Order: sequence, then C-alpha cells, then structure tokens
Amino acid sequence: MEFVISPLGDLAVVLSFGNEINEKTNRQIQSFVSKLEKENIRGIAEWVPAYTSLTIYYHPEVIPYDSLKDELERVGMSTGQSEPDRPLVYEIPVCYGGEWGQDLAYVANYHGLDEQEVIKLHANREYLIYMMGFMPGFPYLGGLPEKLAVPRLETPRQNVMPGAVGIGGNQTGIYPADVPSGWRIIGTTPVTLFSPEKEEPFLFSSGHYIKFVPISEEQFLTIKQLGDGYEVNRFEKR
Repeated sequence: MEFVISPLGDLAVVLSFGNEINEKTNRQIQSFVSKLEKENIRGIAEWVPAYTSLTIYYHPEVIPYDSLKDELERVGMSTGQSEPDRPLVYEIPVCYGGEWGQDLAYVANYHGLDEQEVIKLHANREYLIYMMGFMPGFPYLGGLPEKLAVPRLETPRQNVMPGAVGIGGNQTGIYPADVPSGWRIIGTTPVTLFSPEKEEPFLFSSGHYIKFVPISEEQFLTIKQLGDGYEVNRFEKR
C-alpha cells in the first residue's frame, strides 16, 4: 500500500494516496483505516478520510511525529487482514419535484429531458460516499451521471430544508440541515441524517453507498411523521 505522509501543523498528519478520485483509491483508504482500527496506537485521537487522503489527529505529548510516522508506515506495510467490512448500500427515499425539488424542471430543461427521465437517471443507482463534510452529516457522493451535471445557482439560496437532495456541477448530495446552498435542489428525503443527541449521530460514513429511491408526497409525509421510528433499508453491496 503506497502513500506519502506529511505533517499538518503540529497536531495532525496527512496520508496522501495519490491524486486520482476513484473507487480504487477510496478502497485503499478504507483498507488502511481498517488496519489502523485494529492497531489501537496510543496517542492517535481520530482520523478523517477524504477523496484521496486520510488526516490523522494525534497528541504529540503522547506520540511524537517521528514515532507516529514510523507506526503508520508499519501499519501500511503489514500483511495482516486489511480488507474493511463489506460496504453497505443505504436506500434513501426521496420525493422529487414540486415544493420538495424546485429545481427539477431546470435540470430537465437544461438537458432536454422530461422530469421523469431526470428522476430515473438520478435514482436507483449506487453512489459511493467518498467522504463526510462540509457540515456534520453531509455525504460527498461519486457516480452522478454526466447527463445530470448542471451549473450551480448564480446566487445561493439563503436556506434549503433538511434532507434537500441537490446537484452542483458534477456532484450530488444531501443537506442534513437548514443551511444556505448554491446547488440545484431536485428532491427531499424525510430521513434524518444527523442526530447529535444519539450515541451514533451520523447515519452514513465514508466507504459505503447511497441509493435514492423515489417516493410519493404521501409516502414522504408518512415517513416524516415516523421520525426516528423509520428504519432505513440497508444491505451489503454485492
């Protein structure tokens, strides 16, 4: 497993796994994380996967930089079991169009499609969660069809509702909270992505997949009423 270790200030290091954003690079990062979890290296506080890198935060008073670097290189060269758990696919219900997706018509017109064609292209495919950011619970997804890429809004909206599903450039994602957005909103999910009061506050984590499933407005409202009582369907990726 090849990577380059660089310091990030005095409390973190970055492991760079090349510069290609693809599933192979993501699997390398997930494999390293899987091995790192088993090592339980004293002094490491947490780690954050990204598109092509892994940032590791540590306590330098417990493990100095040079020692940490040696430990990470050892982990990378170890021949033990490094395969992460089989990734899961989360089926996320989405009500497309209307008041729940005010930009669906724009995306359709931009590409010369009808709205149902846009929904069909966007839903029922598996999107890899490359990383989590820019706010708690927001998944950065790969796999949007080129036919659906659209420019962002010239003037961002002041807010979008929690669960808003949008397209920005060649990316798609779900907003977990009421925040400003320059993405084109094509639908909304009634599922809660981030619950800070829970022991495990995040619904998703990187390395897994999301599959959008179209639902009616009636189904949307029913699931919304269930709140945390709604169980998201998930299964192992084949």
